[in-house]
Amino acid sequence: MNRLQSFKFALLLVFILFAIEYGYACSMYKITYVGKTMVGCNEDAWRLTPHIWFENGTKPGNYGAAFTGSRFDGANGYAPQSGMNEFGLSFSRLASYTPQKTTSVSESRKSISNPTAYLKDIMHSCKTVEEVKAYISRYDYSYFIEDVFIYIDKSGKYLIVEPYSLTIGNEPNYVLSNFCPSITDKTKAFKLDRYRKGVEFLKYKTDTSLAFCTALSDTMHVCRGKIGDGTLLTSIWDLNNGTINLYFYHQYKNVVKFNLKEELKKGDHKIEIQTLFPHNSEFEKLANYKTPKNNLVILMFLILSGLLFVFSSIYYLITYFVTRKEKRYAYLRLALFPFGLILFYYMYVLCRYIYIFYFPSPYIDPKNILISITSYIPFLLLLLIIPFIRINIRIIKEKIWGSFSKWLFTFNNIIYLILLVLFAYWGFFNVVG
Repeated sequence: MNRLQSFKFALLLVFILFAIEYGYACSMYKITYVGKTMVGCNEDAWRLTPHIWFENGTKPGNYGAAFTGSRFDGANGYAPQSGMNEFGLSFSRLASYTPQKTTSVSESRKSISNPTAYLKDIMHSCKTVEEVKAYISRYDYSYFIEDVFIYIDKSGKYLIVEPYSLTIGNEPNYVLSNFCPSITDKTKAFKLDRYRKGVEFLKYKTDTSLAFCTALSDTMHVCRGKIGDGTLLTSIWDLNNGTINLYFYHQYKNVVKFNLKEELKKGDHKIEIQTLFPHNSEFEKLANYKTPKNNLVILMFLILSGLLFVFSSIYYLITYFVTRKEKRYAYLRLALFPFGLILFYYMYVLCRYIYIFYFPSPYIDPKNILISITSYIPFLLLLLIIPFIRINIRIIKEKIWGSFSKWLFTFNNIIYLILLVLFAYWGFFNVVG
């Protein structure tokens, strides 16, 4: 491997590390009443590419199915978030944290090498939740350590698939969100507004009409105050009649309906969901909101800024000891060492944790106090930028530092100013209201 190839490989590793994608919040419900089962799914995501697609079975005895999803998985197409097949088997996928553990059972099962194909194969191969359970039992399904799945057939039975358990239930009404039922008590689950609202809605009435299910989906949908983001797509699946009702970006006045059998007759095809609906100004606002996750220029700027900060940090620490006799602003060289490392870590956080850009500021991470503390770094930089610029001007005018040290500090200050503009754009200083 030559130097150019090595550099490209290292850059790819950095990009993957910073650009890793995390799960998104979702919610679902199923209602069985008077011999009819309806399933509603809310996909809450910041992705801008929701699709519905229809696939006929490719092997003898396979079943056609419809899927919805928004995450592109390369050659596999889009990863399914929810779906339904010709026999009225439906499923929904929800992000959920589960502590990892070692089990001897996993070693004897097949590994999952292609999760998208695996999820599709289940829907193409199974008719009932019992068949799904038998299918999944052959695999090491702890692969999906950050997900919980629910499969529902038209009889109303459902299968909860957690990383280490498979549970069949038959309650007429069931609501699920981003938690594993076997390890989460009801008090903790009720802290999720979308879940609590769904459970409370079903306390007083049960119905399988589209109007009732639409109202329930609306009740459980998410619309956050900062950008207006939240529920990207709502799908309501009629398991007995094989129909699909779609609602786009938490708007429930416009619905697009599909008949699964009729769509399968047209052959395999996929549809970009926003093209099915009237212009949605709220979605346009989301689409125009730039973050490291949807804008490569911003992502690369943050990555390169982080590398600059760590280089500057090491450089100024070394030069502090090399130029000890240099009294004026020697303390600044020493201060820039930890400050550079702090900013390097913050660039890493901004590239990796997408939630920061959409939730209110200062962002509080419920699982990581260090990430929560970094939410105050923009204020620290805002406080220091004027003194830094003043010192920078003096260093240049009075020729106190050598050329490289002087212009490196100047370049850092330019990057600080650009970052402050980005922080303001992302609303990081909007801590009131």
